[in-house]
Amino acid sequence: MAIIPMHPVANNEQTSSPSVLSGRRVLETEAAALSQLAASLGSSFEQAIEVISAAEGRVIVTGMGKSGHVGSKIAATLASTGTPAFFVHPAEASHGDMGMIVRGDVVLALSNSGESKELLDVIEYTRRFAIPLIGITSGALSTLGSKADVTLLLPACPEACPNGLAPTTSTTMSLALGDALAITLLERKGFTAKDFKIYHPGGKLGQQLMRVSEIMHTGDKLPVASENISVREAVDIISKKSLGCIALVDANGTLSGLITDGDLRRHLLDDNIAQKTAKDIMSRTPRTAAPDMMVAEAMAVMNDLKNTFRKITTLIVVDNTQKPVGVLHLHDCLRAGFA
Repeated sequence: MAIIPMHPVANNEQTSSPSVLSGRRVLETEAAALSQLAASLGSSFEQAIEVISAAEGRVIVTGMGKSGHVGSKIAATLASTGTPAFFVHPAEASHGDMGMIVRGDVVLALSNSGESKELLDVIEYTRRFAIPLIGITSGALSTLGSKADVTLLLPACPEACPNGLAPTTSTTMSLALGDALAITLLERKGFTAKDFKIYHPGGKLGQQLMRVSEIMHTGDKLPVASENISVREAVDIISKKSLGCIALVDANGTLSGLITDGDLRRHLLDDNIAQKTAKDIMSRTPRTAAPDMMVAEAMAVMNDLKNTFRKITTLIVVDNTQKPVGVLHLHDCLRAGFA
């Protein structure tokens, strides 16, 4: 089956295709609803954030049908951004899974009408055991809307479905409201990219967030020595460590220079090279990286276009006192999947 890519419509290009017009109408209807939702946020949203923040347990998200699918995504987003959460199917909850919900948790229930019969047992359970209940619904006077401790009311916006039946606009608003909760909680906690990496170790996202400290050479593999050793000794260390370089330090252990295979070749014909010290031929301003630098950033340092005349394949990794703690080689980056 051929796949036809979508191309942006140029400013001077108009189309009256029924399919395109229908698609635009759906998106415009839902976009307008999101604008109303954003304008409606107020004290109830702030209350919901306070309730979730104060919880000692997890956020239990529940919903039936399309609301359930949206709820599963909201639970996943919360969990991946530092707010422990998981989804409980309301029908399964009535047949034993209610035991997954305990004191200290918060229940986030989704139902556009607020009258989904499958939610009734969950609502009753939260009232019986004093478990905070946050409802996302368009029915302020519905069972969910009236029983919830905090009700996040969806604006009365038409569904994008021409029959007004298929959940479209309402599920889009619920999904977006879940994102708003998750990201607000993330910002409130000061959740960082480093924290994000903990929950996303795999895939492309995990790779993008990988730190230099995760793949650099350390310990006995680290080629480091005093700047006062002889060039012959430096060559010996470079050969043994097999990283194509040696980091040189002063009497305080602070990085003072670097010798690479390229430096050795450039000085090969120097007079009395055998009598010189490493300090005599080292590069005194080597490029460095920090342990918590992202690997992608370190790759950018190596690929700096201003230095194309001199290929950089290794970076000395230094701590905040400028003492060498590792070596990052281009090959390490390539093995980790960076190109």
